[in-house]
Amino acid sequence: MTNGRKTQLVRRSATANSRAFTLIELLLVLMILSVLAGLVYPHFTKRSEQAKITAAGTEISSIATALKMFESDCSRFPTTEEGLNALVQQPSNTPDWHRTLEKGVPKDPWGNAYQYACPGQHDNDYDLWSYGPNGQPGGGDDIDNWTQK
Repeated sequence: MTNGRKTQLVRRSATANSRAFTLIELLLVLMILSVLAGLVYPHFTKRSEQAKITAAGTEISSIATALKMFESDCSRFPTTEEGLNALVQQPSNTPDWHRTLEKGVPKDPWGNAYQYACPGQHDNDYDLWSYGPNGQPGGGDDIDNWTQK
C-alpha cells in the first residue's frame, strides 16, 4: 500500500468517527428527554382525566334523556330493580315500551357501571351517578345528576 493511499484511509476513518455520537452525548440527550417528559406528562394526564369527567357528565345527560323518553312511553321511570337495563330490554307490564338506548347501557369512562336509583333521594325523580375516577362511593369525585344542573 502506498503512503498516499494509507493517509487517505486514515482520513476517512477519522471523518467517520467525528460524525458519530459518543455514549456520553447519547446519555445526556436521553436524560434531557426524560426530564422534559417528566415535566410534560402530568399536564397531559390532568387533561385526560378532565376529559373523562366531562364525558361522564355528558353520558349522564344522555341517559337522563333516555329515562325521560321511557317515562313518556311508560308513564313512569324504571324502578331501581329494573335499573338502566329497562332502557334496552322491555320490562314486564310496559306495553308501550320502546328501546331508548340503541347501543346498550354505556359504562362510565373508567369502565364501571353507572348507578341508578328510583325514587331519587336528592330531590329528583331518580338518582343517576358515576363513582368517578376512584370507582368508589364518596371521595369527592363522583359525577351525578343532582349537582350538575
